[in-house]
Amino acid sequence: MTAAPRRIAVVTSSRADYGHLVWPLRELAARPGVELRLIAFGSHLSPTWGDTIAEIERDGFEVAHRVECLLSSDRDVGMAKTIGVATLSLADILAAERPDLLLIIADRYEMLAPASVALALRIPIAHIEGGELSEGAIDQAVRDALTKMAHLHLVPTRRAEARVLSLGEEPWRVHRVGAPSLDHLRRSEIPAAAEVAARHGASIDPGHLVVAYHPVTLDPDPAAEADAFFAALRRVDRPLVFCFPNADAGSYALQERARRLAEERPRTHLFVNLPHLEYWGLLREAAAIVGNSSSGIMEAPAIPIPAVDVGRRQQGRERAACVIGAPPEAEGILAAIERVLSEEFRSVLPTVESPYGDGTAGERIAELLAGVELGDRLLDKRVLSIDP
Repeated sequence: MTAAPRRIAVVTSSRADYGHLVWPLRELAARPGVELRLIAFGSHLSPTWGDTIAEIERDGFEVAHRVECLLSSDRDVGMAKTIGVATLSLADILAAERPDLLLIIADRYEMLAPASVALALRIPIAHIEGGELSEGAIDQAVRDALTKMAHLHLVPTRRAEARVLSLGEEPWRVHRVGAPSLDHLRRSEIPAAAEVAARHGASIDPGHLVVAYHPVTLDPDPAAEADAFFAALRRVDRPLVFCFPNADAGSYALQERARRLAEERPRTHLFVNLPHLEYWGLLREAAAIVGNSSSGIMEAPAIPIPAVDVGRRQQGRERAACVIGAPPEAEGILAAIERVLSEEFRSVLPTVESPYGDGTAGERIAELLAGVELGDRLLDKRVLSIDP
């Protein structure tokens, strides 16, 4: 008698996680014993954020369920209500699907919805990228909560592995696989920056800076650090390529400031929602990345290019030698940019080692999910005691 395929549901809420999930999804879809059920929600279905569900379908994936839940809001209340709306819809979907496993990723606030539903329905959770730190955003608390709710931990680095184990998780549940976004550098066909620019009706001069800047969601005003950031950018003598922020409280205000800067400053280009490979194309040929995105921490060292991490959003995150921090002050940001563009700094780039793996995470994740023993052992979590 042929065993029933293992049903694995995967949730993706935005461009922020989808680019990381592409190769795990492809590896899972290629396995004959796996039935992949992809659920898209959040900003994937929002015209404001580029209707990025179309990118998923262009990549050849079938979207089993679409969940409309993102409120058109620029406030923290909108974030909170989005979690609630998503929870109601996902409860019906996951109750009907009853997958053998649910795969979630990272630290976006809306990921609390599928994790909470799966917990109530006794569906085992596998979580990618637990154990990381980003102490200047609510992402940190979300990631830690998802870690404790999850039954399998697919972590990116040695330190992340140690951190998850320090929370009392059983060692057999914790697997160091690397960061799946890096699989693109090894396995995907990445377009040239000029090709990307031409597709969007732009012309980008060599030596551009990629700018990826998000709200600092732990601050009462999530855009409070932006004054210094935009003041510094006005004084940078380089082409700027802006990638718009995630759908968090304060993101609309940052978008508006970026638009105004582009109107006032020559050689400034705005992209609302770049497909992940186009983003890689711009990033790979950039002189540096500037902002407070995890992309500067995780992806930049794999190329490698320099990264200037501004402010406290990514505070505590593990960093390679090509990543330097800058305070949210215009002079400090300018000094950091000048430093990473210097010949002295760039001379060390060939020796940079990324702590985030070797670009094989997708294969490792798929192998683990396809082979892990299901049943009560997976669901019944023990918390290991820690001697005082």
